[in-house]
Amino acid sequence: MSFLAGAGMTGGYGGPDIIRGCTIEAEPGRVAVIVGPNGAGKSTAMKAIFGMVQLREGTVELDGEDITRLSPQERVRKGMGFVPQERNVFTTMTVQENLEMGAYIREAGAAADTMAQVFDLFPILKERRRQIAGELSGGQRQQVAIGRALMTEPRLLMLDEPTAGVSPVVMDDLFDRILEIRATGIAILMVEQNAAQALSIADRGYVLVTGENRYTDTGEALLSDPEVRRSFLGG
Repeated sequence: MSFLAGAGMTGGYGGPDIIRGCTIEAEPGRVAVIVGPNGAGKSTAMKAIFGMVQLREGTVELDGEDITRLSPQERVRKGMGFVPQERNVFTTMTVQENLEMGAYIREAGAAADTMAQVFDLFPILKERRRQIAGELSGGQRQQVAIGRALMTEPRLLMLDEPTAGVSPVVMDDLFDRILEIRATGIAILMVEQNAAQALSIADRGYVLVTGENRYTDTGEALLSDPEVRRSFLGG
């Protein structure tokens, strides 16, 4: 049994189904990535796992518990952390205030150690902890968003396009930080448009096409699959 199991997920946003029989799994201390062409349903699949998409069929289980009917807020309390692609920081608040907002489910004073760990992971945030988040670069904002999700002490961290709009150097650094998070034992599920880079760090990869699973394998195997390379990785 997988730690996270989204099985046979079918649903959308009230109109036609966007994902159809989609299955996504993730394990502690492992990185699972969802890749595919634009419009493949990648972000919809992740949002379904987080409870932001109404499922017509299928289930979502976390650590053996059926959470299919729980709200996103309830899923956070069960151990899910979600970082959306856009509007993922409070732009008028400082870096430290953003991080503190992530600790809203924690007891007062219980998050100091976690914040220190976030600052160790992202030293620039400690340096700029009193700076307004809206003044940061795109990559720094992404660090704030990931840090805030880590403040909830998640068992599963979900990242929707974490490297969107950042430079190659910043992207490489973010992937390095994601691997550091994986080393702590957290399960990581990531949607990423840069398929080759994402699969290079993936323990498990899911290639979606028109909302359905097309290929599922280790990241290494998908990278070396001629059909996957030809169809989705530019050769």
